[in-house]
Amino acid sequence: MLEALQHSPPLAIGTAAVFGLLIGSFLNVVIHRVPKMLEREWAQQAAELRGEPGADQGRYDLLVPRSHCPSCGHAIRAIENVPLVSWLLQRGRCTACGASIPLRYPVVEGATALLCALAIAHFGWSAAGLAAVVLTGFLIALAFIDFDTQLLPDSMTLPLLWIGLAFNLWEVFAPLQDAVIGAIAGYLSLWTLYWLFKLATGKEGMGYGDFKLFAALGAWFGWTTLPAVILLASVVGAAVGLTMMFVARHGRDVPIPFGPYLAGAGLLALYLRGPLASLYGLG
Repeated sequence: MLEALQHSPPLAIGTAAVFGLLIGSFLNVVIHRVPKMLEREWAQQAAELRGEPGADQGRYDLLVPRSHCPSCGHAIRAIENVPLVSWLLQRGRCTACGASIPLRYPVVEGATALLCALAIAHFGWSAAGLAAVVLTGFLIALAFIDFDTQLLPDSMTLPLLWIGLAFNLWEVFAPLQDAVIGAIAGYLSLWTLYWLFKLATGKEGMGYGDFKLFAALGAWFGWTTLPAVILLASVVGAAVGLTMMFVARHGRDVPIPFGPYLAGAGLLALYLRGPLASLYGLG
């Protein structure tokens, strides 16, 4: 089977798309549950600090409880959980109560399938292709979590950093030395900007999760890609922020998450890291 995938690009791309749908379905669970898991953990820790017994809320993780409709509690059956297809057949509604199922679910599934297919089309059925699929999944989940909650969980950014370094032991995307320097430079550069901004204005311009995500991108692509990544993320973020201020009357004091723009720039760097690095004479 592996030999067939390596010698038949259409089969490899189609297989990646199917697996991408399954990955996208799982990412929907990650995006929804990881912030809630953090909230429960923080509540438990706060109760312990106050010397109070923590409330027994039952097991809650990525596997338990079973997925259900938030409106009526209807447990999602396997036939109702086929990525993308079920949403289309059900016309975007719960089969039990008719409540609307957010469009985000099929969008995440479809986008993940397309990006996984693109990864295999570009890198082939190889270590680089597998790495690209892994990175894509992490970045999609982190972008949506940050957009919803303005959180970039350590439980995701730190493993992403170490996975990037692990792949680059074999120089999948960058020499290991460049990757280690990239991780250090990614974190310290945003950490420095954070403190300079805070000292100058008394306000926090970004969160520590942004430092860790940028460090992770440095671990994946090496330090030479970091200037272009931060430039792309900043330009797009500023453009979106100004548009929201003038069109949607988004208040100037309302924070805008930076993680989605870093994640988007990271996906561009995955395919264009050579040209991006050469813009600064670093390639």
